[in-house]
Amino acid sequence: MDHRIARRVEKLAESATLKMAQIAAQLKASGKDIISLGIGEPDFNTPEHIKNAAIAAINNNITHYPPVSGFPDLRKAIVQKYLRDYGLEYTSSQVVVSSGAKQSISNALLVLLEEGDEIIVPAPYWVSYPDMIKLTDASMVTIQTTVEQGFKITPQQLEAAITPKTRILLLNSPSNPSGSIYSSEDLEAFAVVLRKYPNIYILSDDIYEYINYKCASATIAQCQGMFDRSIIVNGVSKGYAMTGWRIGYMLAPANIAKACDKLQGHLTSAACSISQMAALEALKSDNSSVIKMVEQFRKRRDLVAEKLALIPDIKFQVPDGAFYFFIDISGYFGKSYQNYTINSADIMAEFMLEHGGVSLISGSAFGVDECVRISYAASEVLLLKACDRMKNTLALLK
Repeated sequence: MDHRIARRVEKLAESATLKMAQIAAQLKASGKDIISLGIGEPDFNTPEHIKNAAIAAINNNITHYPPVSGFPDLRKAIVQKYLRDYGLEYTSSQVVVSSGAKQSISNALLVLLEEGDEIIVPAPYWVSYPDMIKLTDASMVTIQTTVEQGFKITPQQLEAAITPKTRILLLNSPSNPSGSIYSSEDLEAFAVVLRKYPNIYILSDDIYEYINYKCASATIAQCQGMFDRSIIVNGVSKGYAMTGWRIGYMLAPANIAKACDKLQGHLTSAACSISQMAALEALKSDNSSVIKMVEQFRKRRDLVAEKLALIPDIKFQVPDGAFYFFIDISGYFGKSYQNYTINSADIMAEFMLEHGGVSLISGSAFGVDECVRISYAASEVLLLKACDRMKNTLALLK
């Protein structure tokens, strides 16, 4: 029997965040005291009015196949949201609802990229981008950033990375893992560069849109000349604490939306009908529950920043959005304790898990090997305890 697995799958890496979450769960199950700061998920429950809308959908038998691109009412609500919040005029034919923003991004990459194309991706980047891109046979061109520049690329870096093969620029703001935000002024500076290169699309991953502590949300589609070249991806997972409902969506030029509808129709068909009705309720209602959640995230961010400031030899920026700190731990490279010598973020993550009982994610998965990511989507008690453990464990290294 031929036991081969197709090369397209063999070349994919396992998701680092899911892998670390699994290891942490196994250690907990074995009786070890582990504080998990790895998974990127709000620790809040879905608001009651959204859950009730889903229950009503079940009771009303909204349990049959929806249109591939999503229910008309949900797509209309997405159109209205972007008109209200950003002044962008879309039609429902430009909206495709998918089973999570991850599928929306994959759809866009698969319909636009092929072998010989290049996509520009700032680092740090979300862990799944590289492997999604591998499935298209295109090449990923990485732009490196540092904590000193706020983990944000500059217009000069962008222009230097563009070649005749460049097909897409992928932006993620607020960023996972850094929490950095590109302001409207930043995006306009990129648009100045991109107007010189009219064949480049911009794929904007805005899934952390509402978890923003700094400025009014902005998208590059608002910049002159960028609307017809932008693909916006968003969803309800992070802002409404609806990760398990698996609803994401894209707004795109009509031809791209049509192509994504065609692709999705063969791969997964439509997103869950019940989840779509829950998402509709989320988008139609006021954002009072979102505001309360973001206030808690801001409080936790400030608390963690105070604690991290007490740890020597690390560098970090206070994030402007999302719920992560991306910490430069290269000041510990070359230091040792027992059988560990720290020379990479991977080793640091293993060391912290074994000797500190804190699960975090190595920055190598995000394209920056000098950093680790911690999530502060956890209770204040756990965050304080975890920060103390990190400080004490790092103090072991000499």
